[in-house]
Amino acid sequence: MMRFFNTTGPVVAADHYCVPPLARLDPDELLRLVRDKRYFVLHAPRQTGKTSALLALRDLLRTEGYHSPERRAPPKAARADITGVMLGACRTPIRGLRPTAPPASGPSAAGWR
Repeated sequence: MMRFFNTTGPVVAADHYCVPPLARLDPDELLRLVRDKRYFVLHAPRQTGKTSALLALRDLLRTEGYHSPERRAPPKAARADITGVMLGACRTPIRGLRPTAPPASGPSAAGWR
């Protein structure tokens, strides 16, 4: 199949003409953030390559021995209630998680169960 210009969805370099997805980002800086367990946000207008960049980052992380990053996007129907979506996204990763041992001392030690 001949390559073509993709106008919807993530690009696949083998199928689509494209700028390499990580060319506009600094892969070394992204790897440093991941290695240091830091958060980052990829924020840009529509159809500028965010998904393609995240997929390329996922592949880069896999080659470096990391697990795949998590991609979170609210369902389209929920985007009207952004406050609810953000609160749900903040609660979801921590629901059910508990420390493996009680804190040694301090205010949080008293509430340990």
